[in-house]
Amino acid sequence: MAKRLILCDCAGSQSVNAEGIAEGAGVACSRVYTALCTTQIEQAAKELGQGEALIACQQERQTFEDLAAELDIDTPGFVDLRDRAGWGEGNAAPKMAALAAEAALALPIGKSVDVVSDGTCLIIGGEAALAAAADLSETLAITVLLSDPDLIPTNRAFDCVVGTIRSVAGALGDFTVKFDALQQIQPGGRGAFTLSDPQNGAVSGCDIILDLSGASALVPAPDKREGYLRADPSHAPSIAKAVLEASQLVGTFEKPLYVRLEPSLCAHSRAEQPACSNCLNVCPTGAITSAGEHVAIDPMICAGCGSCSAVCPSGAISYDAPPVDAIFRRLTTLASTYRKAGGTAPHLLVHDATHGVEMISLAARFSRGLPAHVIPLEVDALSGFGHAEMLAALSAGFEHVDILMSPKTEREVLDIQAALTTAMAGAEAVRLLYPADPDALCDTLYDTTPETRTCAPVLPMGTRRQVARLAAKALQPEAEILDLPENAPYGAILVDKDACTLCLSCVSLCPSGALGDNPDLPQLRFQEDACLQCGLCSNICPEDAITLKPQMNLTDAAFTQQVINEEEPFACIECGSLFGSKSTIAKITEKLVGKHAMFATSDAAKMIQMCENCRIQAQYHSDNNPFQGGERPRVRTSEDYFSKRKDH
Repeated sequence: MAKRLILCDCAGSQSVNAEGIAEGAGVACSRVYTALCTTQIEQAAKELGQGEALIACQQERQTFEDLAAELDIDTPGFVDLRDRAGWGEGNAAPKMAALAAEAALALPIGKSVDVVSDGTCLIIGGEAALAAAADLSETLAITVLLSDPDLIPTNRAFDCVVGTIRSVAGALGDFTVKFDALQQIQPGGRGAFTLSDPQNGAVSGCDIILDLSGASALVPAPDKREGYLRADPSHAPSIAKAVLEASQLVGTFEKPLYVRLEPSLCAHSRAEQPACSNCLNVCPTGAITSAGEHVAIDPMICAGCGSCSAVCPSGAISYDAPPVDAIFRRLTTLASTYRKAGGTAPHLLVHDATHGVEMISLAARFSRGLPAHVIPLEVDALSGFGHAEMLAALSAGFEHVDILMSPKTEREVLDIQAALTTAMAGAEAVRLLYPADPDALCDTLYDTTPETRTCAPVLPMGTRRQVARLAAKALQPEAEILDLPENAPYGAILVDKDACTLCLSCVSLCPSGALGDNPDLPQLRFQEDACLQCGLCSNICPEDAITLKPQMNLTDAAFTQQVINEEEPFACIECGSLFGSKSTIAKITEKLVGKHAMFATSDAAKMIQMCENCRIQAQYHSDNNPFQGGERPRVRTSEDYFSKRKDH
């Protein structure tokens, strides 16, 4: 059943064109109500009872969810037309239609796994830790790690140990903690508790860690590590918040599987030679580690920032909550519906689900709201909105892309991706916004004129690399070669032909197959479209003859193998078969003839200039054949045995 959009003009504070939305978005719309969440709640119940519905309001989401529960019907969907479109300046009907069409899309649900926490909690610190332990002891199984044995209480409502932490690994439900100088309480006897002998390297596990030590965090990006809570021991409100959060971390939780890894595509290394480490360099939580020729991702530590998928050159890592093609579908739907509904010059505003949503909501209620031509796109991971997604937006019909940055967003990743987009789009059509408040956001969107880029809309389909190339060609149809910033994932290789010996070690290790050889001729071939600029070829080249050249070749030549170095083959002096190259044979001859015992004579030296088969034959028939044995013994016959018997 098609979704039906339930509209409300929020006490007459905004203009809602039901017919325009229905025609533009292709969804059925209710009549426009005025107070659907209060005095018209009975009409809301009737609308919900008619089938699958979309409520055009997010503020009163809880009200309508409770209403659906009372009616024992499915929970409706929600799309925020009020804050994101209704209170802005200009004709908002095309934008409302675009947002409604996007909300009606059937998108895949991200994968997840269950994480079980039994409530085993390690609290680290001093007096603040003991106070928190007293509050949590009836809810969680508490162990307090103290550095001062004099702080050990006589209260045995929770365990106490003394020592220091060497390392912490894992996440909610599966932390592994390694201790040094660990001492446990000996509870027997009279007077103060005694402690066991110190033990280094002791290992234990827990489900939750509450760090009230005031020291440096025990894990990278502590605010992104689920199950690791940290607060200033001198700030009571922070402690109270952390204690409350800890008390709620008991039970079974859904852990999204944010990214998908295809190890066979990974260009991390080959034959123990280093290549691409982009994802390792940007992962804030340490969830990505080297695992030989590819990387490994710990899904329990991954916080889903999306940086790894944005910088992965091969597509081995892709954001999967939801997949990237879902973003492409949303972009296409927003742009095409907006234009179909009569909108012009659409700009995209990408934001996250927390900071961005709140900023837009406050801007709508207390400031000027979003301009009618600025269409918001909510994403789970801002850092995952890389150059491919930016280019897809521009090629799908948006003239400009703004990204509303969050305080927790990995800025460096998006700076690099925006610069790459600028190079491929031919204009600075992407901005990263850091407004101090909602008024500043509105001032930027209304009062500044950003650079734009237009083209005939194209449909972004395929992998991120394919979409980026398709978009670049659409945005710069006359261009052939685009110069790209350093470390771009597209480009060519430059070969110093004087230094290259055509040893082809680069071919054997190239992870993407961009480099190839010719089995019949001494040639080095290159297909630019497949090159990841991982650097493995330049790292492995024994002659340092290879240099990376970041660029985007938009011509068809990028899809075919081009000969980038070749030499005249050498003909065997015996049979004439072609093998090796003249320069290689000349160099070997120069280095070995008369200088090595095996090639001291002229006849021996000739073997260097023979093909493999002729060399074997010459070696076998030579006078000093090292593999030649003595004369073979005569074959014994029956006569030999009979004559021996006669002798006896």
